[in-house]
Amino acid sequence: MSIAESMEKQAEEFRSRYSAIREQIGRVIVGHDDIVHGVLACMFIGGHCLLEGVPGLGKTLLVRTLAQCLDLKFNRIQFTPDLMPADILGTNMVVETPEGRRIFEFQKGPIFTQICLADEINRATPKTQSAMLETMQEFTVTIGGLKYELEKPFFVLATQNPIEQEGTYPLPEAQLDRFLFKLVVGYSSRDELATIVDRTTRGVLVHPEKVMDGREILKWQQLIREVILAQHVQDYIVRLTLATHAGGPLALPITNQYLRWGSSPRGAQTLALAAKVRALLEGRYNVSFEDVRRVYLPALRHRVILNFEAQAEGIDTDHVLLEILERLPEKADQKAPVAAVVAK
Repeated sequence: MSIAESMEKQAEEFRSRYSAIREQIGRVIVGHDDIVHGVLACMFIGGHCLLEGVPGLGKTLLVRTLAQCLDLKFNRIQFTPDLMPADILGTNMVVETPEGRRIFEFQKGPIFTQICLADEINRATPKTQSAMLETMQEFTVTIGGLKYELEKPFFVLATQNPIEQEGTYPLPEAQLDRFLFKLVVGYSSRDELATIVDRTTRGVLVHPEKVMDGREILKWQQLIREVILAQHVQDYIVRLTLATHAGGPLALPITNQYLRWGSSPRGAQTLALAAKVRALLEGRYNVSFEDVRRVYLPALRHRVILNFEAQAEGIDTDHVLLEILERLPEKADQKAPVAAVVAK
């Protein structure tokens, strides 16, 4: 079997398995197709996801449902102002041995799992939020000079409420940058809301089936990295990232007007990997410009910082990024803008 045939067979199997897990999630979650895809894309890439939306939209339910579809360890951490780092990571405890000696023994915290639901993550203090930095980037926990490896695959799926800000602490930029996607969960449509009411008020509980384990997820993570990224598409990703840097050589007028800081290199990495997932799901083994545009907003909206002028005028990051996406040509020698097709 040639390399092309092998790739085609694996890609077809990936689409089939992806559809299977989407189907199980759809038994519980109504609508929010872009949000579900975003969460699954983060999982298959091997990154973390931040879900932002008002209470009651099903953010926590989505994460719980995903955990039920996967044969992985799952823990939920409710973030509160009095939560301490040891409550997440664990701590050394004094225990007595059978010989009567007392020794320190490390008791693992809830972060030692494979899917971690960080519920209302912005309610914890900066000290507690900082406990997540090493786990999200290095997949390790360091306590008392000893380093402990987290079992892979490992994902942090966090939720936060954008409205109620009393008693909350904005996530530091270093932590935001470690999230692969920031997904904004919106309201359900009329038909979707009717379906939700039907499903939840008749006393019928639906339990999704487990369809995938950790070994298979790691296999798909490797396959995604083998998708071809042509040089001209990669250059488009690089220019989209550099276009967010105010005062830079590729900055657009709206960038200099409204942005204070632009995306880090993690933004470009996310665009490349997320676009590869889109390509596989479309039956292609190479990334297109449209694949990049579809993942642009969730990949970069949390990596840029607005300046005072944007805040005073009520401009949000999505507005600035969409303007950049519309005005930046696909190829460096083009001048005409392209139509923007993006996901939430």
